[in-house]
Amino acid sequence: MSETPWPAETATAVGSMPGTDPAEAARAILGELPHLPYLPELPARGVGADMIGRAAAVLLDLPVEVVPSGYRVAAHAGADQRRATDLLARDLDAFQEATDATRPVLAKVQVAGPWTLAAGIELARGHRVLTDPGALREFTASLAEGLKGHVGELAARTGARVLVQLDEPTLPAILAGALPTPSGLGTVPSVAAPDAREVLATVVDAARSATGMPVAVHCCAPRPPIALFRDSGAELISVDATLLTASDELGETWDAGVTMLLGLVPATDPARPVTLADVAKPALGLVDRLGFPRSILADRAIPTPTCGLAGASAAWARRALVLSAELGRAFVEPPESWTA
Repeated sequence: MSETPWPAETATAVGSMPGTDPAEAARAILGELPHLPYLPELPARGVGADMIGRAAAVLLDLPVEVVPSGYRVAAHAGADQRRATDLLARDLDAFQEATDATRPVLAKVQVAGPWTLAAGIELARGHRVLTDPGALREFTASLAEGLKGHVGELAARTGARVLVQLDEPTLPAILAGALPTPSGLGTVPSVAAPDAREVLATVVDAARSATGMPVAVHCCAPRPPIALFRDSGAELISVDATLLTASDELGETWDAGVTMLLGLVPATDPARPVTLADVAKPALGLVDRLGFPRSILADRAIPTPTCGLAGASAAWARRALVLSAELGRAFVEPPESWTA
């Protein structure tokens, strides 16, 4: 077994939860995922609580506002930015209160990565931030600096060591040149993989420097750029394992010692009941096809839901956390049916 800051039976989740009560979400997470709980995101609260709004609250000295088309760079901080900041503060308060009883050793925090952030915010003239190299550098630097303060506050409030997860759901479309322009009549030119890797690595390095912990990158798209994430310095890569196919890229990443956060538990209420065997099947099939021993799941895999749980019912969200935790334990002590 490799040395990691988390126990072998660890499970976690991607980041979002249903509902609007941060205290309820924090209690559920800390109760079911004691080894790697996370500061929950509650996008059902609306503007400022979504992925881009949460990241805007973390940015240092770069105000944004909400316009009919989405988030846009602003001249100064206004009501929209204050709302995002206030929501994040409430989440931190609720999480701190919930940790007073549990005192977790580790905690995870999620924030939009630099490319997803730059794709989700417009410049004053309407174009995406990522289309302007200077603006992209400015936002990347602001995110890197803002993260330092954010993780420092979470660590001080909880006494936990903090692991950062950068969410990059938009990066595959950016690499493919598939993002629409403001007019909707064309697409934004694709970004070269080396350029994408360099920008992402800047924030990965900043997060690692701030926490002294491994950094995760998450993308639940069908074809996540796993090698790019690995080469950016991410020591953990979070994916929807039910969409993955065995590949040299994935095999090489596991060989390199990267831990995979495998999304296995449905993120929304399933049409029929699911068992531990059902949710484990994609992981077992994946390692078998790649030719790894199934023991690699105990060593270099952490089970999670397939994506965020914002679209789930409250009952299923809790059940998904329970199933993820059960999978983590089963990776370490597999049922006889797994080893037969």
